[in-house]
Amino acid sequence: MDLQKLIKGKTELTGKLSKSSPVVISSRIRLARNLSNIPFPGWAKSKQKREVLSKCREVVEGFQPFKGGLFVKMEDLTELEKLILVERHLISKELTQSAEAGAMAVDSRQARVIMINEEDHLRIQVLKSGFNFNRIWKTIDELDSAFEKNLDYSFSPELGYLTACPTNLGTGMRASVMMHLSALVLSNQMEKVIRAVGQLGIAVRGIYGEGSDATGSIFQISNQQTLGESEKEILKRLSNVLKTVIEHEYNAREKLFETERNMIQDKIGRAYGVLKHGYLLNSGEAMNLLSLLRLSVDIGMLETDWRDIIDRLFIENQPAHIQVMAERELEPSERDAKRAEHLRRSLIELPEPDFNKLTF
Repeated sequence: MDLQKLIKGKTELTGKLSKSSPVVISSRIRLARNLSNIPFPGWAKSKQKREVLSKCREVVEGFQPFKGGLFVKMEDLTELEKLILVERHLISKELTQSAEAGAMAVDSRQARVIMINEEDHLRIQVLKSGFNFNRIWKTIDELDSAFEKNLDYSFSPELGYLTACPTNLGTGMRASVMMHLSALVLSNQMEKVIRAVGQLGIAVRGIYGEGSDATGSIFQISNQQTLGESEKEILKRLSNVLKTVIEHEYNAREKLFETERNMIQDKIGRAYGVLKHGYLLNSGEAMNLLSLLRLSVDIGMLETDWRDIIDRLFIENQPAHIQVMAERELEPSERDAKRAEHLRRSLIELPEPDFNKLTF
């Protein structure tokens, strides 16, 4: 796999193909699908997994949006290459462990992704910058329908699409957004938000999903219920909850500047100084500093064009990306130095935040 081409190519999340937005970094819809009369991957034998891979590959590679993209089998990738794909939110950590007949297809924009033989035979997902459920649903529905014409899906009239995990039964759909909730974190309100949305059947996880940390004040928020509602009903309900979370984030930002202005300006000023002039930065620290810089963009201290650059740096700051940039294996301290160097170069033209210019 040509990692440099994948990293440097213009993409949906890192190449300004779509404008980012305040609070919501990106949106994703994922569909879980299985082929009939073949056991789920966790129970399937080697020959059956290979059969699934062959059938799905033929359909995916014959579909126009994936021409010019990339198709790779997990068994052909190094651990570093797998980590790059995880850091780009293209595949799950679970797929990286699927050494037998696991595969991924991605289009040239890195917006449409197919995972084969993860927990289910097929995981179809579409990613876009900003809050874009309507556009994503149209795209993924067309993609799913095209595949269903050529693949015999496992479907029950009573239960809907059959999946390896019962929590995905029904629509098989998970819709999620990546949200930057810096003010709610700084004002210690996130636990309250997590509990409140959890009671509504909405899950809040870290930047890489279940079990990951919310470094950089970045959270994945998604639906949990997939059975008993249509896809459009799920998206409408989730969107309403997300709009409320966005409103709470804006309110928290305004209140922080009313009551803790010096503290916030000090944090943003220190983040600016360290990112521009620091020489050692681990990934967690860099994420938290970039989060403060993104906040300064959202509230008007910096021009909005810097938001796209910061969102790209959220990804490029991760350990595997730093290793690839260096073109050699690095010790942790060497990675920290290379990361700081990359951030200094990327932000060399970044002006000082204008603390007198605020918009809410």
